[in-house]
Amino acid sequence: MAGASETIRIAAICGSLRKASFNRGLIRSAIRICDESIGGMKIDFVDIEPLPLINTDLEGVAGVSFPAPVEAFRSRVLRADGVLFASPEYNYSVAAPLKNAIDWASRAPNAWAGKPAAIMSAGGGFGGGRSQYHLRQIGVFLDLHFINKPEFFLNVFQTPPKFDSDSNLIDPEAKEKLKQLLLSLQGFVLRLKEA
Repeated sequence: MAGASETIRIAAICGSLRKASFNRGLIRSAIRICDESIGGMKIDFVDIEPLPLINTDLEGVAGVSFPAPVEAFRSRVLRADGVLFASPEYNYSVAAPLKNAIDWASRAPNAWAGKPAAIMSAGGGFGGGRSQYHLRQIGVFLDLHFINKPEFFLNVFQTPPKFDSDSNLIDPEAKEKLKQLLLSLQGFVLRLKEA
């Protein structure tokens, strides 16, 4: 059970590998918001770029269960109290790098099982919303427990500008919505720890 002073650890995973990704910008902003105005929660960015493409032939190589980057990734997910996904939308679904990471961490024992989670996304049109719906469907099988409200979809091409030239979130309304998402995730993690 979490003590009153225990810090909640959230693993933040971005489905885009692009350094200037708007979704990476959302994670940077979430980290800043937590550091500046949400006590008791720390967000840890977990980079999925080092992961090889999933291939079960790689399991058991050199006497270890998984390749070293996969072991490191799975360990960080397992240690986290919850997960924050930044999910770009590719072809109406989740991006391949994110699905690859999800699949590696789902190998037995499933590192996602029982984890509270939240999703945010930035993009055109529906702001990445379709990827979120697919991620929620995947989460059902993985036993991930997503918060339902608030939802966070951000259309980056609407005015006023949402990001600066370095892909940092600058829109005050979007920042406040992101803060509400983080507070909801924090509350959900605490409720599940007390259950």
